[in-house]
Amino acid sequence: MQIFDIEILWHSLEVVALVSIMMILIDWIDVRTRGKIPTWISHHKIYQYFIASIFGLIPACMGSYLNVSLYMHGYLSLGAIVGGMISTTGEASLIMFAEFPRTAIYLHLILFISGIFFAFITDLVVGKFKIPHKLECHSLVYHSDETSVLHYLRYHIWDHLLKKHIWRIFLWTFFAIWFTHIGTHYFDLDHFIKSHPQLILFIAVLIGLIPDIAPQFIFVFMFSTGLIPFSVLLTSSMVQNGHGMLPLLSYSLRDSIIVKSFNVIFGLLAGILMMSLGW
Repeated sequence: MQIFDIEILWHSLEVVALVSIMMILIDWIDVRTRGKIPTWISHHKIYQYFIASIFGLIPACMGSYLNVSLYMHGYLSLGAIVGGMISTTGEASLIMFAEFPRTAIYLHLILFISGIFFAFITDLVVGKFKIPHKLECHSLVYHSDETSVLHYLRYHIWDHLLKKHIWRIFLWTFFAIWFTHIGTHYFDLDHFIKSHPQLILFIAVLIGLIPDIAPQFIFVFMFSTGLIPFSVLLTSSMVQNGHGMLPLLSYSLRDSIIVKSFNVIFGLLAGILMMSLGW
């Protein structure tokens, strides 16, 4: 068995090509709708939970950025931002739909429902124990819609998507596929994972603490090849927040730690429950 297989490269290119097309479409929608969020959502928490979880489902980082922006403007509660972070899987969402679309639909449905439910639980806990957190930042403003096609192509497609995201997605996708290929053919990774499922679950949580979505690609491709159970993929998806945490970190370290702590607790609980049910 060769260490490098040309099929790994082709598989990586196919995945990234599909991801690129979807990212461009999502970015265009994000640009066209930014700043048009009705203010009435701030007065109804159930609407906040629903909208935050919906935005979290948007592939790539746009939905998370929008949620953080709404939170910083005072439109979302702390529970809502926790729910939005639970439902988001970043660019990994695009990989999932490319690799196992049917299961990806089920996973995202679970994440959406979990986001709403755990948002409600979070606000209950925050209110009961009076956990301090920032409420609103008045210095933030939305930029006006971009109308220039050349500007959009240069700054959104080239400078943002291609230069900052696509090449990293390709490298991590290639590495994840290659890692799975080597692990299954040279180190009996399949036996190790199936013999230590709880350990893999906690490793997924630790990697989920990294404010970058790319490392989760490893779990996506391990699941696509049958190496890990659904419970590990679910925990990984709930704990990781991709780049969505970065703007929150710049706004409040305390809030970021609180949000991440809730994500870890809820992710572990969901993963352990699913694993006990044989998933």
